[in-house]
Amino acid sequence: MEKYKLFDAEYKFVSIIWDNEPVNSTELVKLCADKLGWKKSTTYTVLKKLCKRGVLQNKDATVTALFKREDVQRYESRAVLEKTFGGSLPKFLTAFLNGRKLSEQEAGELKRIIEEASK
Repeated sequence: MEKYKLFDAEYKFVSIIWDNEPVNSTELVKLCADKLGWKKSTTYTVLKKLCKRGVLQNKDATVTALFKREDVQRYESRAVLEKTFGGSLPKFLTAFLNGRKLSEQEAGELKRIIEEASK
């Protein structure tokens, strides 16, 4: 599971790839300059690092992610849940919803999700 851990800047970088993949490395440099303010050297340094870690693949100057955004989101959400709330989903929801009102649509969607998960 640790392979899905991305630091903030890495997540933003990989998000650009997810949104544009497959993306040519030259185009990736332009996107990172525009969206992150990075120089070419920074983009290639982070790209090389994430390829070495098995997060990305750069084959024939075409960059793709080796796993999905949902995999990273699942890992990150479970890590926060475990670290901050002792793995308790009810404690997380209580803290998250404290003072916040849900729309009927949001409440219905959450009920549906809970019902599906408990089957």
